Amino acid sequence: MSNRVTAMGQRLTVAKGHVPRMGKSGRSLAGPRPGPLQYLLLAGLAVLFVYPIWWAISSSLKPPAEIIRDPLSFSPGSATLGNYRAMFHDVPIGTGFLNTVLVVAVKGAMTMFFCPLAGYAFAKYRFAGRNLLFGVLMLTLMLPTLVLIIPLLLEMSELGWVNTYQALILPGSIDAFSIFWMRQTIAAVPDELLDAGRVDGASEFGIFARIVLPVIRPGLAALGVLTAMNVYNDFVWPVVAVNDEKHQTLQVVLSTLAQNVTGNRIGADFASVWGELLAAGSIAMLPVLVLFVLLQRHFINGILAGSVKG
Repeated sequence: MSNRVTAMGQRLTVAKGHVPRMGKSGRSLAGPRPGPLQYLLLAGLAVLFVYPIWWAISSSLKPPAEIIRDPLSFSPGSATLGNYRAMFHDVPIGTGFLNTVLVVAVKGAMTMFFCPLAGYAFAKYRFAGRNLLFGVLMLTLMLPTLVLIIPLLLEMSELGWVNTYQALILPGSIDAFSIFWMRQTIAAVPDELLDAGRVDGASEFGIFARIVLPVIRPGLAALGVLTAMNVYNDFVWPVVAVNDEKHQTLQVVLSTLAQNVTGNRIGADFASVWGELLAAGSIAMLPVLVLFVLLQRHFINGILAGSVKG
């Protein structure tokens, strides 16, 4: 079945005139190459955006007094891990990091499983009330998050889920934006590919798993990055849903870091607090940077997937 689907996809591409012109080196000749001025501008923007990250990491390796005395310079000879050792001693950042990893993994897995299925149903099935149901779903995007905090908290209280992982994971795991994203991505998949799978006797879930998912892989990667970043950086709901140290996520731990430093260490000065804050911030942003670097190609392709009409 896979060969037949592939062949049909190639015929559809040729029929619609989507065959790009290729040069001798195999590169597309669709657009002009950027000139030196564009490269210079991109390099300047890269430095502008990367410098704050470099400053935070380099400053976290400086002695606390030097952070205050000369915040913009960095001498490799004076680099020290003292801020990191003190931060791990004063702040339960390890517990917060493990809780965040657990929430990101489980909540992200639920989003990546259920939202593509819902988007597939809205994009490729015809059923009574489909447009009305999708419109109601889109209306929920207009509700500010803060409006939902109290109803969600009351619901968690009635279920006895306050200060539990269920309260951190389940609310928002299947959200309207992710369903909308998947619906728009899957709508671009030709119906002829799905019909070919049905002719070959594939089940509906088999068509989704073996035909649709490989085609929408860039969109899935983009959704995965966005979901991971949103869950990882979420602060408002975790700080409301849990109030014990055992279930605090990384963002909640970081918000109370200064209080923990001054409370756990007698005589902690302003410079020491800044040093530990920079150390904790550097650790917190590394997973997001690594995730984006690993998936940036798929992320950019997914963002641009629907920007050009054929």
